[in-house]
Amino acid sequence: PDPDHTWNTSLVFDRSGSLAASYRKIHLYDVEIPGRVSYRESTSVAPGAQPVVVDVEGLRVGLSICYDLRFPELYRLLASDGGAQLLVVPAAFMMHTGRDHWEVLLRARAIENQCFVAAAGQTGDHEPGRTCFGRSMVVDPWGTVIGQVPDGPGVSVVDLDLERLDTIRAELPSLANRRL
Repeated sequence: PDPDHTWNTSLVFDRSGSLAASYRKIHLYDVEIPGRVSYRESTSVAPGAQPVVVDVEGLRVGLSICYDLRFPELYRLLASDGGAQLLVVPAAFMMHTGRDHWEVLLRARAIENQCFVAAAGQTGDHEPGRTCFGRSMVVDPWGTVIGQVPDGPGVSVVDLDLERLDTIRAELPSLANRRL
């Protein structure tokens, strides 16, 4: 948006190669833990402002990026207002937070929003002195991990059972029963 800032952006292309949607990361990672980590994403990245859900061949996909995972209200908007069935989370969680929070947060977002969650976790050592946790995974709407990449690079392929999604939403209608 200006000479000093970019947007951290997730792009979705359709089968023909045309841009179907773009999402700009809303929540920026500005964290200071004395003696452990100092990172101010806002120094070079501008925040986005708009949640995005895109139709991918009949599947409603809610987009997010990394630190967004810590803000459940974004995912509730994607599920309730956007009708998301799948939430995607490309991320570079650092080792110290990924070890304790990555799977827990992904499973929580799946359970509370009754959605599948697909999370691609960057892995390995990166400059300056960052080690990313990795552990890419897919979680079903019940909170069960149905696919996971062990430590290091790899690929996991799963089938999303949309009938199971419908059954979970019908038998435990927490999205329909919610009151603000």
